[in-house]
Amino acid sequence: MNQLTARTCVACRLDAPLATQKEINVFMQQLPNWVIVEEDKIKRLQRVFTFNNFTDAMVFTQNVSDLAEKENHHPAILTEWGKVTVCWWSHKIKGLHLNDFIMAAKTDQL
Repeated sequence: MNQLTARTCVACRLDAPLATQKEINVFMQQLPNWVIVEEDKIKRLQRVFTFNNFTDAMVFTQNVSDLAEKENHHPAILTEWGKVTVCWWSHKIKGLHLNDFIMAAKTDQL
């Protein structure tokens, strides 16, 4: 368990601060398989998980969905044959918040 998985998401408000570059650098050290992508000028955490078949990919997708509901923080998920792409970002603040890094670490545990 890393420092991020031990944490719980907090409610994200419109005035919540974006993660600073210093925080991002520290958090990314704990998430070596994730990358930061930018879409519509919004930074997002992204990882592609690979599977041997569609059924395993769907089971993983459901597990991510269950985690998201439990933490009340929801990603974009693209499920395809043999792979699932997960993107975390905070919609309200249009960027990365501590919650996104927590959820990426918890997704790794699945």
